[in-house]
Amino acid sequence: MRACGILMPVFSLPGPFGIGTLGKEAFAFVDFLAGAKQTYWQILPIGPTGYGDSPYQSFSAFAGNPYFIDYRLLVEQGFLTQAELPAPQPVGAIDYGALYRERPLVLKKAADRLLASPTDAYHTFCTRQGFWLEDYALFMAIKAEQHQAGLADWPDALRTRQPEALAAARARLAEQVDYHKAVQFFFYTQWNALKAYANAKGVQLVGDIPIYVSPDSSDLWTHPELFQTDGQVHLTQVAGCPPDAFAADGQLWGNPLYDWPKHQATNFAWWKRRMQHATSIYNVVRIDHFRGFESYYSIPAGNKTAAGGHWEKGPDRAFIQAMHECLGEGGIIAEDLGYLTPEVKAMLAASGYPGMKIMQFAFDRREPGNYLPYTYPANSVVYTGTHDNVTTEGWQQTAAPEDVAYACRYLRCTPGTLTEAMISACLASASDMAIIPFADWLHLGAEARINTPSTQGANWQWRLAQPLPDGLDGHIAELTRLYDRAPA
Repeated sequence: MRACGILMPVFSLPGPFGIGTLGKEAFAFVDFLAGAKQTYWQILPIGPTGYGDSPYQSFSAFAGNPYFIDYRLLVEQGFLTQAELPAPQPVGAIDYGALYRERPLVLKKAADRLLASPTDAYHTFCTRQGFWLEDYALFMAIKAEQHQAGLADWPDALRTRQPEALAAARARLAEQVDYHKAVQFFFYTQWNALKAYANAKGVQLVGDIPIYVSPDSSDLWTHPELFQTDGQVHLTQVAGCPPDAFAADGQLWGNPLYDWPKHQATNFAWWKRRMQHATSIYNVVRIDHFRGFESYYSIPAGNKTAAGGHWEKGPDRAFIQAMHECLGEGGIIAEDLGYLTPEVKAMLAASGYPGMKIMQFAFDRREPGNYLPYTYPANSVVYTGTHDNVTTEGWQQTAAPEDVAYACRYLRCTPGTLTEAMISACLASASDMAIIPFADWLHLGAEARINTPSTQGANWQWRLAQPLPDGLDGHIAELTRLYDRAPA
């Protein structure tokens, strides 16, 4: 079925609390999507973020981000009073430092009220999510006790989960553990309500999960045997991308690499549980860096850049088969950008999952792949750009002039109409799914860029600060119908 949607991070929504939340602005965005005849709302990962604020470096592959909890909904439920709400703020770039200082103070008041008289819903949540919740809550409590030190710098007994040290920590930090469990209950209560509302409106949520977990995560702490470590929860090899035309030193992500033989010996039990969780909270799941299942770039831990790494074989078809057994054969988007070998292409074909096509790449002379729209198979998802690209308006300002001229010749447009022409080319393409970043529909420039890979300091901060243009939903709906992507 031909369909389309909009990419818009939760954190980019407007609202009075310094960051987008799961409150009324999120529900209003669902209404906008439904009015614009959109089938999908694609977001970025929703896990709790740490150093660098990247949603792709989360403290847990299962937990939700406490920053997204809407205070007003907690007031409605009686967990906060109106007087306890922070003063409303004008919508601007996200100040993560301010959120880090303020959020726990307010959420602690709500958690205390819940824990003073726990509800049946809370007990049910803790039971159903116990396979990750208990370890995550203890991890966060210990991390706070260790002055937010990364897992690699914890005392040996705690880092390596010595039973006596863990038992003492559970007793010593019981109140803090309960706080983190309560916060997760608040998050998932609000998330599930938003998902139910969206689905009732005919809007499906497209989630996004990183292939790798963070080096500072409860996942590594709880299951170090599933990763390439030295037996003391210190990493021996880390993840990244090799040097290319976009990054001379490559990309040094620093994530733990999987010990794939260990995963295969369990028939990928951890990954099955992770994907079952993801498919329970999203309608469709995009897996970032999908090519890493065929082969992955391995960098010695301690290297300062990604240069000097090498490729290692991944689980390939065995992983695909395990996912098919667990999930069926649909509901996944494979992020297949980057260096693609014939083996990667064969694995993607065997999976049946749609890959991604980026329209901006079609006109970038640095990009070796052919992303021109005539090459798109039906089983693909096309974007003007992703969260890692500058907006299309911004691309015109930063791309080589000859690349912009080529795009205008190909799309039969002028620079002033290039964004609209690129959107239309995406919608007109043969790809079954087209996803357009909301900033492109708004014709915003580089100020609306979400992330610049391999940089820190100004990423993940953009928020929608201006009112929507009158008639934007009607305009999007008109193009959606024109290119036969509107729901029946």
